Amino acid sequence: MSIFDMMGKVKEMQAKMQEAQEKLGEITAEGEAGGGMVKAMVNGKKELLSIDVEPELFKPEDARLTQDLIVAAVNNALRKVEEEARDEMAKVTDGLMPKIPGFDLDNLFKK
Repeated sequence: MSIFDMMGKVKEMQAKMQEAQEKLGEITAEGEAGGGMVKAMVNGKKELLSIDVEPELFKPEDARLTQDLIVAAVNNALRKVEEEARDEMAKVTDGLMPKIPGFDLDNLFKK
């Protein structure tokens, strides 16, 4: 493979990565906690889009439980969307670059 071929691959990969980054906003995942009493929706950019809490959890004596369920639901949604985003990025980058030991593109998208 010549240097020009490699540069072409790099440019192609950059374009595909840009496209994939834009698609991350379209990927969504829902997480829930408390048997569905709390639901959270996030996107692939790890932005919280919505939260739905059953009204019966708004009792003052349930405040701590409600807070814990919200945290659990959001974390659940974030785990799900991270998996979906990783899968989408793998599709985009598959075959663009040769497998190089120690160079794992999947790790570029983890925090």
